[in-house]
Amino acid sequence: MREGEDIGRPLVVIVGAGPAGLGAAIELGSRQIPCLVLERNARAGHAPRAKTTHVRTREHLRRWGIADELAKAAPFGVDYPSHVHFVTRLGGPGIARFDHALSCSPARDERYSEHGQWIPQYKLEAVMRAHAATLPDVTLAFGQEYLGFEQDADGVRLRIRDVARGEERAITADYLIGADGARSSVREHMGATMQGTHGLSRNYNTIFRAPGLAQAHGHGPGIMFWQLNSEVPSLIGPMDDDDRWFFMPTLVGKDVTYSQDEVRDLIRRSTGIDMDYEILSSDEWIASRLLADRYRQGRVFLTGDACHLHPPYGGFGMNMGIADSVDLGWKIAAVLQGWGGPALLDSYEAERRPAHDFVLDEAEANHALSPNRLSKPGLEDMTPEGEAARTELADYIRTAKHGEFYALGVVLGICYEHSPVIVPDGSDAHWTRSHDYVPSAMPGCLAPHRWLADGRSLYDLFGPGFTLLALGGGGGGGDGEDDDEDLARAEAEAAAQAVPLRVVRLDDPALDGLYQARRALIRPDQHVAWRGAAWPETGLLTHVTGRAPSPAHQHSANVA
Repeated sequence: MREGEDIGRPLVVIVGAGPAGLGAAIELGSRQIPCLVLERNARAGHAPRAKTTHVRTREHLRRWGIADELAKAAPFGVDYPSHVHFVTRLGGPGIARFDHALSCSPARDERYSEHGQWIPQYKLEAVMRAHAATLPDVTLAFGQEYLGFEQDADGVRLRIRDVARGEERAITADYLIGADGARSSVREHMGATMQGTHGLSRNYNTIFRAPGLAQAHGHGPGIMFWQLNSEVPSLIGPMDDDDRWFFMPTLVGKDVTYSQDEVRDLIRRSTGIDMDYEILSSDEWIASRLLADRYRQGRVFLTGDACHLHPPYGGFGMNMGIADSVDLGWKIAAVLQGWGGPALLDSYEAERRPAHDFVLDEAEANHALSPNRLSKPGLEDMTPEGEAARTELADYIRTAKHGEFYALGVVLGICYEHSPVIVPDGSDAHWTRSHDYVPSAMPGCLAPHRWLADGRSLYDLFGPGFTLLALGGGGGGGDGEDDDEDLARAEAEAAAQAVPLRVVRLDDPALDGLYQARRALIRPDQHVAWRGAAWPETGLLTHVTGRAPSPAHQHSANVA
């Protein structure tokens, strides 16, 4: 913001311009909610942070219209094999390999509309930031430091400081979102604390340039190489074009720091490849498993690393932060636009905390088998005994690590079954955690996806508000009701309550089998809010939008 610039009163202020903050800004700005993003730093440099953009995140990008832009930014192209190799050293024998890990293959899959993508987080941020800048209701303010807030029934008053000039000013908004990372000042000022286990491990992350390294080993293309030698157990892999790689030794003592020469030596020793390594950046980081004791105080909310931290194994963190902001963003927009009620905002933590617990359990379990815990004596011996040791370890890795690289059930299988704004369907089905993803239209789950006969994704038919799927060529309640009578009632109810609703009629037997109901109400975030044989007589919309919710059984319907 320039001196004297009047941006008007933003309805939402977002602290932090990382993926979680930008995700909130895009979700709100796409819904014409004026918001201001404050970021103290330039967010530049080589550090990759996350490198995996999961299927679900790219589906959000598709909804925002920028999934193709991210694909164009892929440093190795979206067809680059996302293989994960387990080796003794980059220059040594191979042990095991997971092909096309993390659902990054661009081959069409019925279960989702967008594949995953291996790309440095800073490139994802650049794509999101460029899109946010095109939205008239989003203001990006770099060089602005958040100092604190006060709130009352009417809004939130923030103090901010221009970093370059040192000038302070006050701004007022209806809501504040703290997307300001692991050391969140917003979290501190709202009195929330992180609970769990700090210091699961100490790690050292290095970004380096090494022309020719990809050709210097014989393992073929891949996104990640687990080096299981006892000397320098570590992770290494290509990160970006211009021969940039990442390197992460996983056996680091307390308060250990390395000079650039020492880091070069670590890379040479770990890989067994002696070449010129140009160190671009290095930093120590600590893996922990922590959750905030609360995500909300009145008009102030936390998203992303501000409310959850876990080891990066599985690549869930950044993606989970964007999912937080999507869940919170459409709900704040609904309240500000008058068609969402208090229970909608209450549902944010009710929905996201169980999801965070699930993912934190997975990440911690993955971390428990890091490279230093997989190495074993004699693994590098070029003898029959060494070969036997590698074969034995390969069998173990294929079983023990499979869930880390093929975890679509964690990525797409999150279900808000017990949310206060989800209507149970009366069935005996319940959400169970699984690495495997089996699409389910049980209320709270992600709407099952399908590619339609004309090549479109089912998700492309969903509206920005709620979508009512009418399946089976119509089909009322089985009591003589005309096929479209309940749909007309739904549209009239939505219009009377100013709730955005799009009715989509589809006659596709495969969808009938997926949804197992003639009607399914899909939320703006593509989760199922309700399903049944016919639109109920009254009260459904007030429940799913958090306005004077009625008992859930009033809206349950037998699944047709």
